Amino acid sequence: MIEVVLFDVDGVLTDGTIWMDGSGEAMKGFHVQDGLAVSLLQLHGLRCGVLSGKSSRALDARIQQLRFDVAVTGTLGKRDALDKIKSDLAVTNEQIAFVGDDVVDLPLAGLVGRFYAPSDAHPLVRAAAGVVLTRAGGRGVAREAAEHVLAERGLSLDDMYAPLIETIASSHVVQ
Repeated sequence: MIEVVLFDVDGVLTDGTIWMDGSGEAMKGFHVQDGLAVSLLQLHGLRCGVLSGKSSRALDARIQQLRFDVAVTGTLGKRDALDKIKSDLAVTNEQIAFVGDDVVDLPLAGLVGRFYAPSDAHPLVRAAAGVVLTRAGGRGVAREAAEHVLAERGLSLDDMYAPLIETIASSHVVQ
């Protein structure tokens, strides 16, 4: 059973566009539905993380804002990073789902319990994915993956969202 959901960033949590300001600082656009996916998974006892080849202050801010359980950024060695995450969280490969979109994510295909790809992922990644999602990167793909993971646990949409709706009604959930 999946216990941890890891997301690549560029092309998964974003549409892959990187805006640069005059000083070279990267700015990224994140979809609000993907932010809520993290809260949704965490409310059901799953841990969420980011495993990205790039790093930026914009990404660091989003990681903090969404309260990811684990974040490894700035490394293309995703297999080694996965080993560290497994050790830190005391989980097996089979308990991890990963959402990736580009060839740098391919070393994780076949290793993790569930490998997802956005609809606009590289053709090699789509071919290696256990599930190709209907949404494109940066357009709610994390939310779709979250719903898929929870549906595999036997939850209906009503059951998935009941704790989130209750939490939103009584407090503030970051999107």
